[in-house]
Parts: sequence; structure tokens; C-alpha cells
Amino acid sequence: MVNSVDTLPRLLQRNAIQYANKDAIREKKFGIWQTFTWSEYEAEVQWLAHGLAELGFRRGDRLAVIGDNRPRLYWAILATQALGGVATAAYQDSIAKEMGYVLSHSEVKIILAENEEQVDKLYEVREEIPTVQRVIYDDPRGLEFNDDKWLIDYDQVIEQGRAHQQAHPGFYDDELARGSLDDVALMCYTSGTTGDPKGVMLTHRNLTSALREGVISEDWRHTDEVMAYLPIAWVGDTAVSIAGAMICGMAVSCPESPETVLRDYREIGPTVVLAPPRTWENILTRIQVRMEEAGSAKKWLFEWSMNIALRVEREVKDGRRPPLPLRILNQIGDFLVRAPLRDLLGLRRIRLGYTGGAPLGPDVFDYLRALGINLKQLYGLTESSAACCFQPDGEARSDTVGRPLTGVEIKIDDNGEILLKGDMNFKGYFKNEQATRETFVEDGWMKTGDAGFIDESGHLKVIDRAKDVNRLRDGTLFAPQFLENKLKFSPYIKEAVTIGVDREYVAAMINIDMDTMENWAERNSINYSGYRELAQREESYRLIQNEIAKINHSLAQDREMAGAQVRRFLILYKELDADDGEITRTRKIRRGLIGERYKPLIEALYSEAESVDVEIPVTYEDGRTAVLNASVRLMEAPVRTGAEPQPAPQAISA
Repeated sequence: MVNSVDTLPRLLQRNAIQYANKDAIREKKFGIWQTFTWSEYEAEVQWLAHGLAELGFRRGDRLAVIGDNRPRLYWAILATQALGGVATAAYQDSIAKEMGYVLSHSEVKIILAENEEQVDKLYEVREEIPTVQRVIYDDPRGLEFNDDKWLIDYDQVIEQGRAHQQAHPGFYDDELARGSLDDVALMCYTSGTTGDPKGVMLTHRNLTSALREGVISEDWRHTDEVMAYLPIAWVGDTAVSIAGAMICGMAVSCPESPETVLRDYREIGPTVVLAPPRTWENILTRIQVRMEEAGSAKKWLFEWSMNIALRVEREVKDGRRPPLPLRILNQIGDFLVRAPLRDLLGLRRIRLGYTGGAPLGPDVFDYLRALGINLKQLYGLTESSAACCFQPDGEARSDTVGRPLTGVEIKIDDNGEILLKGDMNFKGYFKNEQATRETFVEDGWMKTGDAGFIDESGHLKVIDRAKDVNRLRDGTLFAPQFLENKLKFSPYIKEAVTIGVDREYVAAMINIDMDTMENWAERNSINYSGYRELAQREESYRLIQNEIAKINHSLAQDREMAGAQVRRFLILYKELDADDGEITRTRKIRRGLIGERYKPLIEALYSEAESVDVEIPVTYEDGRTAVLNASVRLMEAPVRTGAEPQPAPQAISA
């Protein structure tokens, strides 16, 4: 049951009454699931809120959480908001310098750090974060303790909180009552694709208004299950694991570690799944690799089942009811092949699957829907409190992101940029009034930076980032994200960067997918010592050349995009890395930095050179830097016409 919009802590209080003994949140520790009911959830939040008050935390103060998905970190966010404070989060895989910027800029007073790894980073930047008065640590393993009062154990804070609660029995309820829908509840930092991340101030009204409409329209239920494995610093996790759970009362499960997510998925069987495109692409890659390793009979059965399912999906997408024989064959294929495969992936109970944060390639989208996953695209920004457009059931399409929710207005300005208006729009950027003014135009409309249009069915279509959509020298449309998503449909391509603005043709820089390539190399008896050597082998280039040929063939069928086929490519000798600043922590490409750093490679792609020597700086996990020297090969890619047949595989098995 979805009640009226309220602050997140007051929604928690409602759930503790309405769903008192129902599972609210779980955590897997040492192989065992530990479960907390909604009444226990609220009790933990109350104790922590009292403990924070004992440490001097007051209304308007800021608290940061750093770590993997853990109940205690979520409780800290709710406890902060209950006291009228502002919660924020830093990406747990950030290097110390990145973390220091967010913590310094947000002026946090208290930090809850999961473990020794995060505490060590904080000590590295301690002088850069003078506003931090206390660091609460959750897991003490590995920590070297001294008399530094900067650190305090989580359990000690809880004990202080219980004592504070006994001494001030009405304190928590009084603080809760003082809360307002227009209080800033959360500060989420943007990816920072074009500069330093910006602190997006989101109020309780922002976080709950649009999401409440999404919960209603998508029929999220208190019996639903979700897995909290996405970074807490990403607004998408907040939308599902906190706001969504508070609004509809569903249960949230935290995996034991990032390495056990797949196994934990199988044990829980979530019914609602939100994942960025890379996660869905990884699922497809696992399927493709498994099928490559299967025997000929299993491979044939899988391909037969998927071909039937794709035909059914096309019929449904075109608004037609599939013929009865096709429907029967599809049910047989699902029973024999696809249902067991979904079970293997931990998706046996999935009702609703969502992809957001960046475009998902249409080939991947259609393939996963044919697999039996009710996958739908949604649209939103950090500044719009996550999603504000959803695809209704029966209207899922790879080329749109759905309809605006009730209370959300959308219009397209004269330059083709998407503008949003509604209660979900953020309050402003923290300590950046100029950027706030530049984002909002007249009458509360917010610029998104995305180019798109609304089609005849009322669905929003997003073409690309407005600043990235351009043309080749001959006037051909160049939409880099669209092309990169096509390339990443290949299981052998992990990341791609396409170049073409004001150029004669499109070129691409490729990161191979090491997991898939290792299996391929083993099957073909190819020796290598690591990523760098495998990436530059002739056999690898021929394999990627063949994959690009397939993609060019599909592009040739599109009159608008036929001229944007990839004509020349190279395989990078290192993976694009967030530690090097080349991609964000949410895996968005920083095109400006890549354009400067890889300028010699880009220029070589538009020459007749067959190789080029380069020097590129790299950053290791411990913060050390070095310079890599490498010789990179360059290769032509076959350009197709619409009349040509699909290219045949090369001699080396793919």
C-alpha cells in the first residue's frame, strides 16, 4: 500500500507499524543471511540517531557513508535524515584523492566507513577534510588502534545512543516531527564527465514524489524483493534501496561481497531489478560464453529457442499477436532452455527489470527480453532524483525510454534538448549557484543536457548527450553512444570509444573483454602473458575486425546511420580506468580527457600508419603513477552495404 508522500524517516516509522514483523533488510555475513524486520530496522535507526546526537550531530549537519552495501550504512542515511541532517556517499572504489574532494566539498562532519580500506584512505586525506570531527568504523578487522579520538567504533556509538534514548525518550519523535518535505535529505555527486563532480541537493519531496508515482504505475509491492549491490553513491541505489523500500515496504538484500553477487542473486531470487547497461551486458556476455563452451546439441537447442523468442518479441513489439503455433513453440523453448537459464542467473522470479543511467544497445535489450526478462528502459538524472520516465508493461521498446510519470512535464527546446519540470527536480548544486542558474531556465524547467524528441506514441526518445551528437565531414549523423552500444553487443568488446566529429569517417578505440577473450584464447591455443600482449596479437585484431564487420552490416541497414560505419580501429593496450580519470565510477566516458590523452592514437587512426608508439600515464590502486610505453597496431574494418550478406566468421573460432 502506498500512502501520501512524506519524509523518508516518517515513511520508515509507518512501515515499522504497518509491516512490523515483515523482512525489511538482509545482509549475508560468513555465508549466513541475517534478517532485520521493519520494527528492528527502525529501532536500529533510532539508536544510531541518538548516538549521532551524542556525538554532536545537529540539524543541517552532513554525514557521509563509504563502503559496500551494508544495512548499517543505510541506517546511517536514515538516522541522519531523522535528525534533519544531509546524507552523502562516496564511491567505495574511489582513490583517496577523489574521495577527499567529495568529503571536503560537502563539508561533512561525521563519516561512517565500512572497513580498514576506507579508513586508510581517510587518513591519507585527513588534512584535506578539516570539517570531519569523527570517523565511525563498522568492521574493525585490520585496523591498527591508537589513542586517536578521531576514530570510534560503530557498536560504541550504538551503546551511547541507547543511553541517550533513555535520558531523552521523546527526542527522536520530536526531531522527526520537525522534518519537512523541503529539507535537503541527500547530496548525490554527479559523475563529473566534464569536470569536478557537482553536489546535487535532493529534498525529501524530490526523492519521494516521482518515485511514489513510479511505484504506483509499475505496481511495486511490499512482497517484492530487491538486491542492493549498486554503489550507494549512485542515485539509482538510493531510489530503490531506500526511497523505493520506504514507500512500498519491499525487502532489500545486501550481498556478502561484490564477488558473490551472482550466487546471492540465486539464493534470494529478486523480483525487481535495476541495473546499469554494463550489468545487463555482462549477463549477455556470460550467456554467450556459456553457449560457446556447450556441446553442439545444447548450442543448437539454445539458438532454436532464442530465434523463436526473438520472432515472438518482434511480433509483440509491432503490435501483433503471435500465431498460435509460434506461441506454443515459444513456451516449449522457455520450459526447456530459457527458464533454466534465468534460474542459473538468479532471475527466476523477476517481475520487473530496469535499465538506466546510460543507453542500452537495442540488440542487448531485445535479446534479454527474448530471454524472458521483463526488461524496460527508464530515464532520469541525478538532478531529477533518478527516474522520471518509465515504459509501461506492453510498451517496452529499445528505441524509447518511456512516458513521463504523473506530475512530470517534458518538453523539447528549439535546440532539441530535453527539459524537465516537476517536484522531482533538485533544489540546486551545493556551493555552485552559477551552475544551478545555468541548469534551470524559465518557470522551473530544468535542462538535461540530453538531445531527444517525443514520438507519436508519447514516448520520449533520447538520441545522445546534446553536446556529443554531431556530424561527420560529409554531413552524416554521428551519435557516439549509439555506435558504442552497438560495438559492446559483441561479447569480446568491453568498452569502445568512437571518433568522428568533423572527420571523414568513424574510427574506434576498443577495450577487449578479458574474461571472454581468455576463454577464446584457450580454445584457440593462443599464448599470452596478460591483457597488453593479448590485445595486440594479430589473432585478436582479426577477431575484433570480424565483430566490427557484423556491426557495420547492421548499420548498413539503417539509411540514417549507414554512413557512420566504423572504418578503422585499434585495440587499446590497457583498459580504460576510473583511477586514471578516463571513465567515471559509473563507467561513463570522459571524452575530453580521452581525446587529449590518446591524441596520438586518434591522429594515427586518420592516417595510413599501421602502428604507432605511445606513452600513456597510469594510476595503480595504491595511488602510485607510472608511464606505459607501447606500440599499438591499427587495422581497417570492412564497410558494408545493405545488399551484402552477413559476414562469415574468420578462420579462428569465435
